[in-house]
Amino acid sequence: MNPFYQEVYGIVEQIPRGKVISYGQIARMLGRPHAAREVGRAMHHCPEHLPWQRVVMADGNITAGTFADERKELLEAEGVAFLPDGRVDMEVCRI
Repeated sequence: MNPFYQEVYGIVEQIPRGKVISYGQIARMLGRPHAAREVGRAMHHCPEHLPWQRVVMADGNITAGTFADERKELLEAEGVAFLPDGRVDMEVCRI
């Protein structure tokens, strides 16, 4: 497995229930502040046992294409707060 992906997954597995992190935050935590897209590629291959739904865009938008609705349902079930426009309330929920 790609060593960078392993580092990404190491962070993802530590995201607490009810909290989220952005792709860019993960990239910065790994010392690669311009690698948010690479984090996104890693998340595309994320092992199913990890809380993949807790990684969102910096502005709180939910990504995942066909899984966007599932992601939102999972986050809502965890108590993640959403803004009226459907984005995650990053001020409240960001780790």
